[in-house]
Amino acid sequence: MKSNLQQLIAQYKQLGIDQQIDYDKFYLYSLITHSTAIEGSTITEVENQIMFDHGVTIKGKSLEEQSMNLDLKIAYEKAIEFARNHTPITTELLINLSALLMKNTGKEYKTALGDFSSARGELRLLNVTAGVGGRSYMSYNKVPAKLEEFCRQLNADRQKASEMSIDELYRLTFDAHYNLVTIHPWADGNGRMARLVMNMLQFEFRLIPAKILKEDKEEYIKSLIETREDDDLSIFRAFMTSMMEKNLTSEIDTYIKSIGEVDSPADKPMKTRDKIIALIAEDGKQSAASLAEKLGITAKAVEKQLAKLKSDGVIERKGPAKGGEWTVK
Repeated sequence: MKSNLQQLIAQYKQLGIDQQIDYDKFYLYSLITHSTAIEGSTITEVENQIMFDHGVTIKGKSLEEQSMNLDLKIAYEKAIEFARNHTPITTELLINLSALLMKNTGKEYKTALGDFSSARGELRLLNVTAGVGGRSYMSYNKVPAKLEEFCRQLNADRQKASEMSIDELYRLTFDAHYNLVTIHPWADGNGRMARLVMNMLQFEFRLIPAKILKEDKEEYIKSLIETREDDDLSIFRAFMTSMMEKNLTSEIDTYIKSIGEVDSPADKPMKTRDKIIALIAEDGKQSAASLAEKLGITAKAVEKQLAKLKSDGVIERKGPAKGGEWTVK
């Protein structure tokens, strides 16, 4: 049976939300806006659109806020290029992305062990603590080896991506986020980098990228702390899955209202076509006969609907006629 997340993704794609004009651009702008908002930026999605598309300085917003958003946009564009090329993830690649992300807001640090710059993406040479009275992250001298280990494991997992379900792929990306922010390789920008790497993997796997909205910042930080304290990744996975479900539901509702369907789909009788899609999303191994029985129509009518849905690119058949299954694209 399909998970709730998988069913929402199927509905999202069946409605064609991800095929709208400029969808990729505006979704990216939203990712950037919410990621920087978690770090204190007050720039809105509309303001970022104006700044990104027209190069206009936003009045009333600090130079640091604007630089943070502009730098993150450049880092995301490079990350998307890496994702499309399936570039191996290495410490050098992460340092390069961090350098882009922190280019205009990073700092120079002078320590007894030497100088380093977060503006150049260099790994920290000092220890850091998670908030007031929080536990310290791992010692700086363990970071290089731990980061190399992180990259090796992540690349090994990426090699198995074609064998994974949608839920498994999302878990892989959520784990990468948590593991990177836990290593805390840099003096600044770890949260933005963790979200960037998570999204980069999601772009690579052709998933809908996960957003943590600024209004969920408190729960987001709480989930990271609880996961670390309990050493239980399921806590952060559950939080991120709930965020995906919440955001997808909101975007589906907004889209339906925008095209004139003011009422919720649950308040309307479903068309036979939509009922078939919903049933397939739950269990793609159902036969035309079993679908017909549930719908109260003939098997021939179901076969006709299935053929039309297949030709429209909404569903596809995997495996043989007998023993295979239907999947919602």
